[in-house]
Amino acid sequence: MLNAGNILRISPVAAILGGEVVIECENFDTSDPTKCAIWFDDQRAPLVALGPKRVVAIVPELKKREAVDVRLQSGESKSEPSRFIVGRLLAEDLHPVANPAFDPDDGALFVTRSGSRGEQLPVTIFRIDITGEVSEYSGDIPNPTAIAFDNKGQMFVSSRLDGTIYRITPFKEAVAFVRNLGVATGIAFDHSGTMYVGDRTGTIYKVNEIGEEKPWVQLEPSVSAYHLAMGPDNWLYVTGPTITSFDSIVRIDPNGVVRVFYKGLGRPQGLAFDQDGNLYVTASLKGRRGVVRISSDGESAEMFAAGMNLVGLAFSAAGELVIASNDSVHSLPVNIKGTLLS
Repeated sequence: MLNAGNILRISPVAAILGGEVVIECENFDTSDPTKCAIWFDDQRAPLVALGPKRVVAIVPELKKREAVDVRLQSGESKSEPSRFIVGRLLAEDLHPVANPAFDPDDGALFVTRSGSRGEQLPVTIFRIDITGEVSEYSGDIPNPTAIAFDNKGQMFVSSRLDGTIYRITPFKEAVAFVRNLGVATGIAFDHSGTMYVGDRTGTIYKVNEIGEEKPWVQLEPSVSAYHLAMGPDNWLYVTGPTITSFDSIVRIDPNGVVRVFYKGLGRPQGLAFDQDGNLYVTASLKGRRGVVRISSDGESAEMFAAGMNLVGLAFSAAGELVIASNDSVHSLPVNIKGTLLS
């Protein structure tokens, strides 16, 4: 009988459907690969690489999500299970292009069906309440891109089509708050309530509380969007994917001085901070795709959750991490809380 060995470690610690995970193991007999398998609960995982000490597998479609058992199989022998977190699907048939956002008042999650540039869709913003019920919210904003709440709990949405930031009233009306911001994408607020908007052509705008805008910082143009998050240090953190596979996250101090925070990511997009100051960003790191966690000093980075085609993320008040791909949103129960400004 072949020996299934033991699982030592699974990296990263969580994933969504289709994510690529690395399973470190010992004494796994792979002499006959046709008799080897990796199981997530009762579903067999597609394999990318197979070896006695290291296996790379793709998270398969599962009947249940969150805590699952992972086992190695060699012949008739199976290893002891190792617990692993797989994201629960919240909604699909969407089209997010940036971070979703939680309403600070009631904990509901807002996410977009943005569509291709200029496409007119009947519903472009959806609301997911704390029970998981998905409802249509608004179709008034063309190509909605980023969603953010200010420190008063007001919801703002950017449109990359018309360069406008809209304020959403309590009656679900979209009222133009500031116009003429180029290809408006990311939105963030600082501790004083000042809004920052990223224009894909490279300009970061400052917008005051009555909607007066002024160009603040000029960066390199992006091939897709500028994603913004305000750090606990009150510096603005920015990603703007380019055609290189070695992109940077930059941070901008309150005086507008730009510095590189971390370099070495592929296509970095949505970003958010936890309460310890660690930065999470949807990106590729050393060829692996998912959510990357970067230490508060920017000195180290690791894959935190695996997933494909990710564009954004957000932390709930309950400590769940919501990850948005380009067509769906998933929830991971990681017990990590984010900052109010990210």
